[in-house]
Amino acid sequence: MVQRHTCKNGLRVVLENIPAVRSVTIGIWVLTGSRNETDKNNGISHFLEHMFFKGTKTRTAQDIAEAFDSIGGQINAFTSKEYTCYYAKVLDTHKNYALDILADMFFNSSFDEEEMEREKKVVYEEIKMYEDTPDDIVHDLLARASFGQHPLGYPILGTENHLKSFTPDLLRNYIKNRYTPNNVVISVAGNVDEGFVKDIENHFGNYQSSGDDGTISKPSFLAEQIERNKDTEQAHLCLGFDGLELGNENMYSLVVMNNVLGGSMSSRLFQEVREKQGLAYSVFSYHSSFLDNGLLTIYAGTGKDQLPKLQDTIDQTINHLIRNGLTDKELINSKEQLKGSLMLSLESTTSRMSRNGRNELLLKRHRTLDELITAIDAVTHESIQEVIDSTFKTSASTALIAPQVS
Repeated sequence: MVQRHTCKNGLRVVLENIPAVRSVTIGIWVLTGSRNETDKNNGISHFLEHMFFKGTKTRTAQDIAEAFDSIGGQINAFTSKEYTCYYAKVLDTHKNYALDILADMFFNSSFDEEEMEREKKVVYEEIKMYEDTPDDIVHDLLARASFGQHPLGYPILGTENHLKSFTPDLLRNYIKNRYTPNNVVISVAGNVDEGFVKDIENHFGNYQSSGDDGTISKPSFLAEQIERNKDTEQAHLCLGFDGLELGNENMYSLVVMNNVLGGSMSSRLFQEVREKQGLAYSVFSYHSSFLDNGLLTIYAGTGKDQLPKLQDTIDQTINHLIRNGLTDKELINSKEQLKGSLMLSLESTTSRMSRNGRNELLLKRHRTLDELITAIDAVTHESIQEVIDSTFKTSASTALIAPQVS
């Protein structure tokens, strides 16, 4: 059972005790990402994530790394379009030690200018590495084709020009505005009892910050097309369709439908595009949910000369889905596959911490495993057809990276 606690400053704590394990994972979740940026500071959420590891007033970057290596623990972080997470996984005997260091990074990062310039070079290389993987960057292009100049269309990494403008004061002001207590959730899972909540409150329960109210604007789905010439061996194609926001009552129907469309090896796209026609090595679909909208994405990579055939095959697969829905066998198998994946995904303290942290930060509610399974079982042919009709009623956004695009 997930225990919830709200500190007097508004910061929330969620804790799940799993006594059968010997590990504890602690995550600091912040409701800010590239969606909360502007065309002037795009990439600052991700760069700030990097800088939190570059030293505090009393610890160097090496001290932080050695602190966790010395106890066999792990520390990491990631940034998404709507949130940033800093987390550590340690033995239960080291949970307070890990909490002390995470709190030190959160409150006392020094943002030394020399360290910043070095880290900018690291992120420059990260951007270049990303540019060298067209099967990754095509998804960023799809976000721009789907949402245009809205912040949901921004790349999480930003650009080299954006990075050049970042200063210590800019980072501190961003923290002041976005790292407010009401935007922060501490999620803990593992062999830990509710007494640990008091330790968390001692570190995080008293700080104050007067930032913005977190108001966001909902983007329109644009269904635009973006093509980029790149000297690649394959053409990389992404199609996007207007999806569902977090918490939508039809979400489970959409997830079941997507699983049949392109979410597994037995899916229609995988079987038709790869197994029957040999058009692609990699082909799949997935759904991304945001606070007020969503995006269903289809990706495939193929030789440039086979691109028209690939596009036609995807179109035929979607049209068949629209006309005929799912078979009884597909509906049953997809439900069972999703239930199995759900249960297997919750076998580590890190996955439990992540699930609870995201749910509290974005939805402010937690469903039990039994409630989730009941929701999956409740999906019907009728509810899936409703989702199909809604998802594919408009044209797709398109992103393509290929050599010599005409």
